[in-house]
Amino acid sequence: ANEIREAEGKLQHKCAFCREPTPTKEEADKYQKKRIEANDPYAIYRKGAEQYKKGDYYGAFEYYTKAAELGDIAAHFELSHMYGDGDGVEKDTGKEIYHRELAAIGGHPTARYNL
Repeated sequence: ANEIREAEGKLQHKCAFCREPTPTKEEADKYQKKRIEANDPYAIYRKGAEQYKKGDYYGAFEYYTKAAELGDIAAHFELSHMYGDGDGVEKDTGKEIYHRELAAIGGHPTARYNL
């Protein structure tokens, strides 16, 4: 019933977990920018993933590097892929293994499997 009212515009969509209204794209971007400015490693990692998806490998590399410096293991894993594939950086097997090992030590399951 709520889905019908949402589709008709009579009810605002809410998060299934917290029951808060879903933010608009502008609100989400503003919140992400705020979290990046506060050095939130996950927000920085997500921004890097957005850049990578757009094909901006240099921008993705910058964000992933910053997130990895702040301890994000997923960023280490993505950096290992970038060094392995040569996406936006020169291929470097040593750096690929270095970042993959840090991701594995941090508990990243795919990094552990790949080592």
